[in-house]
Amino acid sequence: MLRLTWVQPEDLIGHELRQAALDGRDAAPLAARWRAAGGHPAPPRAGASPEPAPAGLRALAEELLDELAALPTPLADREPTALADIRAACPDRPTPRGTSGRATQRPRLAERLEAAWLGRAAGCVLGKPVEKIPVDGIRALGRAAGNWPLATWFTEAGVPPEVLAAHPWNRRSRATSLAETIDGAPEDDDLNYPLLGLLLLRRHGHHFTTADVAQLWLDELPAGRTFTAERVAYRNLLAGIEPPDTATFRNPFREWIGAQIRADIFGWTHPGDPATAAELAHRDATLTHTGVGVHGAMFTAAATAAAMGGDADAHGCVRAGLAVVPPGSRYAEAVRFGVDAARAAPAADGWDGVVDRLHERYRDHHWVHVLPNAAVVAAALTHADGDFSATICRAVSGGWDTDSNGATAGALAGALAGSPGALPTRWTGPLKNRLATTVAGFDGIGFDALATLTLEATE
Repeated sequence: MLRLTWVQPEDLIGHELRQAALDGRDAAPLAARWRAAGGHPAPPRAGASPEPAPAGLRALAEELLDELAALPTPLADREPTALADIRAACPDRPTPRGTSGRATQRPRLAERLEAAWLGRAAGCVLGKPVEKIPVDGIRALGRAAGNWPLATWFTEAGVPPEVLAAHPWNRRSRATSLAETIDGAPEDDDLNYPLLGLLLLRRHGHHFTTADVAQLWLDELPAGRTFTAERVAYRNLLAGIEPPDTATFRNPFREWIGAQIRADIFGWTHPGDPATAAELAHRDATLTHTGVGVHGAMFTAAATAAAMGGDADAHGCVRAGLAVVPPGSRYAEAVRFGVDAARAAPAADGWDGVVDRLHERYRDHHWVHVLPNAAVVAAALTHADGDFSATICRAVSGGWDTDSNGATAGALAGALAGSPGALPTRWTGPLKNRLATTVAGFDGIGFDALATLTLEATE
């Protein structure tokens, strides 16, 4: 039986009820109707429940999804989606810088871009085998291998069978992402989306529209390579729904991490210009996300642009990201919480305590929701203070969406490092300057070639 993940109405309703609890909508009567009819909660980690619901229950799920969408949220004013409203809510927002002086930076930009691509890949691959594993399982696997605090790739060597049985590796990543199995950078959505963003800029330039993003996906992105909000938006496109309604129609994942993982390319191509990078990220993000889901993309693009400018440190990048996000939003609160938690325990051996504090704060959130992941990325950047290895290891050992957090933090830390040679070879060597992907025209491409193509797309 084919049980397609992330689109089954009987699973979406559980996620939407959880989302309503997070954004302050009063969904108690609707939740009671769902339970009374025999409805189940959303799967806690998997993308679909094991068996399809009866037709009547599925029809009720669709009805309740639409009723939930009509409920007002008290957070709408402090967490806007429209770009003009976001700008109005940001008193410290930067102004666009334009392209003056970038031609003289091109040799340095090429090296910085390659380091950013490599950093993203290394952080992603580090996190892949432990994606979906709870943080206590990640710690158990690392400690059993003598690799805790986390300092290098995960390995199965020396790990007792009972530990592996209790905390099995991510099924798809075990064969490509352990120390003994890495042979180049394997395919991952965290690496596919920067490729798609590069294609977007090459085809449509920096004035692309959200509709251009949608058409590019239909042309170049296999539906099976999308997940959560991206898969729902893809389904909506195929049903004839236009952006930005693609982000809201029966899409309980609109505040999850998907838009945040797509945003690096807009910072890479706007070095030192967080304002413009954030604006482009907004255009991309609103295909699939709203509110804090969009804020995550804008934060990441702005922080990345600051790193690419060559003048900011890790803390300055976080501040640059916060400047484009409404300060009263839950996203800004999550970033500040992560920063404060890291500053409260700055010693290297204090990281596990930082993570425990984050997990206590965000225990009610799904592991792919943008808020806990924003908090752990901000905490990792702060705690590691710019050190590349420490940054990706802290981001991944923080749990939740480990490969996405390792990728985002790794790209920033790679850009801050400034050149491929500044990254330890234990991270870059196994990648073999080779990326696997199903995005047409890119399979097997080297990170040096990607840096050249990205530089050509830089405004």
